[in-house]
Amino acid sequence: MSKSHLREDKTCLNCRHVVEKRYCPNCGQENTDTRKTFHHLFIHFFEDLTHYENAFWKTIKNLYLRPSSLTKEYLSGKRLSYLAPVRLYIFISFITFFLISLLPNTEDEYITTDQPIALKVTGKDGSVHDSIINKKKIKLADIIKANEAQQLKNHLTNEKINEGFINLGYKNLKELDSCQKYSPANEKLDDWEYDINKKILLIKAKYSQQEILEKFAEQARHNFPKTLFIYMPLFAFILWLFHGKKRWFYFDHGIFTLHYFSFLLLSVLLIVFFKKGMDCFGINTFTRIFTKIGVYAAYGWMFYYFFPAHHRFYGETRMVSFWKSVALFFINSILMLVLLLAFILYTFITID
Repeated sequence: MSKSHLREDKTCLNCRHVVEKRYCPNCGQENTDTRKTFHHLFIHFFEDLTHYENAFWKTIKNLYLRPSSLTKEYLSGKRLSYLAPVRLYIFISFITFFLISLLPNTEDEYITTDQPIALKVTGKDGSVHDSIINKKKIKLADIIKANEAQQLKNHLTNEKINEGFINLGYKNLKELDSCQKYSPANEKLDDWEYDINKKILLIKAKYSQQEILEKFAEQARHNFPKTLFIYMPLFAFILWLFHGKKRWFYFDHGIFTLHYFSFLLLSVLLIVFFKKGMDCFGINTFTRIFTKIGVYAAYGWMFYYFFPAHHRFYGETRMVSFWKSVALFFINSILMLVLLLAFILYTFITID
């Protein structure tokens, strides 16, 4: 309970209701002095942080180690001790995608060597020449870019280097427009096909293959969280189709879905952090084996998790629950594949 002094005025500052004790019976706001000292602010911050941490770690523990227990606790009415499902998913989703984007990637990784490295380097004028690097510590991205110097030079002629990349039968926009204009009516593309071909040719003419892949990856990172969020209601709907409508509401399946997808995102985050943490110990046989064991164990737990979660939450026999889980996996795999293909197409189209 807060140790702030109560106001002499018994009128609630939030809803103007009469407050007989410490908390307003109408809106729940504490009727204390609004002007606080820095000491009070400091103490209040740590009190809230401690309370949040207790609820947070308890929620994470149950979510990751006890399949379906968090969902059953929430639906039974025990909600103050845990983070709300929507808040939990948003928090984990934000932390996962945000922190992964901040972690160093290949371009930030270094290797050490005592031997000089001979590489081909592209000059400002586009010419390629040999270069010897004697540094003991070199950025891995520099080696990658240098080894691709000849290819980068060829990118100056984008049509040639991109000819076999996403080739739909047209070399350039001029050829596409000519075919569309002079071909027989039954061979002409419809508006949707024409727009797709035109977009692809414009992108290939503007960017090299490497630049297209980089922009695609950037767009994918940006749009994937939205795609995942859109898919969850469909996942809950399929659960609703597989279980009794009288016993289970769509809301129940929605809570199960939020917790399950939160678990998946949390698992991905832990795997990424584990791999990055192992990199700190250097690259050798032991760390590679230990990393592979840890990653495979995590992926195994991600795959297996749904089966006990489904069985414990819906309370069906193990055999019925198992075959329903298999069917759900099969159906959702197909739907996810279709959604990912649509996502890939959308990502490519939205490249500027």
